[in-house]
Amino acid sequence: MTHASNPFDALMDITARPQTVFVRGEGAYLWDDSGKRYLDFMQGWAVNCLGHSPAVVADALAAQAKLLLTPSPAFYNGPSLKLAKALVENSCFDQVFFANSGAEANEGAIKLARKYGTLHKNGAFEIITFEGGFHGRTLATMSASGKKAFEPLFEPKVSGFRKAQLNDIDSVKRLISGNTVAVMLEPVQGEAGVWPATDQFLKELRALTQERGLLLIVDEIQTGMGRTGTLFHYEHAGIEPDIMTLGKGIGGGVPLAALLATEAASCFEHGDQGGTFNGNPLMCAAGLAVLERVAAPDFLKSAVDAGLFLASELQRLSARHGLGEVRGRGLLLALDLKHPIGVSIVAQALENGVLLNSPQPDALRFMPALNVTREEIAAMIESLDATLTKMGAARRVA
Repeated sequence: MTHASNPFDALMDITARPQTVFVRGEGAYLWDDSGKRYLDFMQGWAVNCLGHSPAVVADALAAQAKLLLTPSPAFYNGPSLKLAKALVENSCFDQVFFANSGAEANEGAIKLARKYGTLHKNGAFEIITFEGGFHGRTLATMSASGKKAFEPLFEPKVSGFRKAQLNDIDSVKRLISGNTVAVMLEPVQGEAGVWPATDQFLKELRALTQERGLLLIVDEIQTGMGRTGTLFHYEHAGIEPDIMTLGKGIGGGVPLAALLATEAASCFEHGDQGGTFNGNPLMCAAGLAVLERVAAPDFLKSAVDAGLFLASELQRLSARHGLGEVRGRGLLLALDLKHPIGVSIVAQALENGVLLNSPQPDALRFMPALNVTREEIAAMIESLDATLTKMGAARRVA
């Protein structure tokens, strides 16, 4: 099947995609090959934290591309050293390993935890994860995930992952054994429909893992880099994990991820971890530009304000149409639709020039750029209001 000059059949068919081909992006907007403009409240699943093609990232890439693309990971390069140092200075961690994707960073975290278990816990290898969690699509990260759709796929799974219930500390305690080395979770379960771990639960989890001598791993692939109002989500709970993974927003649109660990947890030996493109100067130059922008206090304050405004507007819309709760934090929010109408809403919104996401049939997820404006939020709300009204998706109550 082709559309104009686009050979769709040359790409592996791994997901349902509309026959829309995007050719340009700027800030909150995308344009397709027919010239139609779309207001984007997905931003590559929270990837484009500064919007599409931000000047700071484009300039950093252009400048670095003229100097050095990659010298091989066998050698140091300036941008990776600078970005690692900046991440350490802005977090509770001591060392950084750069990767190309969130799944790769999470795979590295799993390996690091197992190495720690080999060295310090008599070979303990099991990692407690959570029902509803999503950590990637490698064999190990799919096994670590608590996504029901993954359960029958690619058997046999990688063993060693026991599933607890989010916000239920007793469910974690019941799973701890002599084989347990770590607990791993997303602070907000995005793919499950934006279900946050409470700050109290994160505090209890940190206390429990310290008491039992276990590592605490936070998967901040989606929540990191200012998405929930602080640079990293763990800061909300006032805790210090042992390991953290970053992806999506750290590159501002380029393939970059990171595995961070405390000195005590950093136990890889030479040959344990690596990757041909990992830590290459081109991607790290972009990451440094993103971090410098996002870490600025005024930037985070404006992102918090935007999140509060988006939440209040979604709550108003929910009341108007008789929908459910608004959940999440910062600029990672979900609207409970109460009915399995998410796919239809997303399709109608696309037709109307707005990009939305439905991670579960009864929920919409909102992941705009962190510098989204009130005007752009208002435009999305107005369009969604019209979509809900047109579809008769919910009873108008006000």
